[in-house]
Amino acid sequence: MISFNYVSDYQLVNSESYVDWLAKVVASEAKLLGDIAYIFCDDTYLLKVNQEFLQHDTFTDIITFDYSNGNTIAGDIFISTDRVDENAKHYNVSFHEELLRVMAHGILHLVGYGDKEEGEVIVMRSKEEEKMKLFHVEQK
Repeated sequence: MISFNYVSDYQLVNSESYVDWLAKVVASEAKLLGDIAYIFCDDTYLLKVNQEFLQHDTFTDIITFDYSNGNTIAGDIFISTDRVDENAKHYNVSFHEELLRVMAHGILHLVGYGDKEEGEVIVMRSKEEEKMKLFHVEQK
């Protein structure tokens, strides 16, 4: 089950389309969907999570906590919509496009993709692009 939680003013519009898309992303990696919670927050909130749980004192757009078990993926995915907005401006893309990228990024971490080394980053970016395209596939 995919759930969306909000600790800021941001709210997804038409959240059902995101649930359908994310289920496709999971299935496209031959994984089973467990419980995945997206928590949308602001920079201040995510900075506190980053400091408390990861001992990092930096802003970030996403933090993923992985609770997957075997082939079933599960986790909590925290997203700073402030960072998504800033990154969208920096990369000259829409907020929606950057949000899709970050949401897919969280799932890809749960599936097992990393992004610490250069080779991993290249694969992660390619997978993000692939998964974002699934959002635009006709929802049935």
